[in-house]
Amino acid sequence: MNKKEKLMIDLFQIGVLKFGHFVLKSGLKSPFYIDLRILVSYPQVLEDVAFVYKEILDRLSFDRMMAVPYTAIPIATAISLLNKKPLIYSRKEVKSYGIKRPVEGEYQSGETVVLIDDMITTGGSKLETIRLLESLGLKVKDVVVLFDRMQGGEEELKREGYQLHSAFTIFDWLDVLKKNKKIDENKYQELMIYLGRK
Repeated sequence: MNKKEKLMIDLFQIGVLKFGHFVLKSGLKSPFYIDLRILVSYPQVLEDVAFVYKEILDRLSFDRMMAVPYTAIPIATAISLLNKKPLIYSRKEVKSYGIKRPVEGEYQSGETVVLIDDMITTGGSKLETIRLLESLGLKVKDVVVLFDRMQGGEEELKREGYQLHSAFTIFDWLDVLKKNKKIDENKYQELMIYLGRK
């Protein structure tokens, strides 16, 4: 078993992948939910996740990283401790007091920022964040996620001129879980049908 396969199994065992009936932020209904917020309670798995991101980021050219709130903030912080790249993050709500900044951390207009998020379904929330960064004079070319749910996000970003980099797809994850007997054939087939693979 390679390092990525082990990580996918570890993520499953700590409860990141949940089965049931869920409505996603995009409005799509889904028989599974990926909850990477719990990573903060598993520092070893969080560190392993950060290493996977770092491998992708080492191939890209950028000045700083931008964490999409909130799930990506601890992930991007862990990455920053590994790759020593500075980090900024946006606020979901701009404060009505203090300096009222929409983005926290230091940055200079003209810098290139790579967007860090936990996963992608559609590209909607990524494009929202990119628009904010561009309005501040920052440049964005690349978006890096741990999981691609393979539901149109990569294509949506590409149409707008941005490149998605993902460590795994949902198909990679489900194949590893089935191979290692973490999910049975019925669950695997149900999810493949939902994802349009059967």
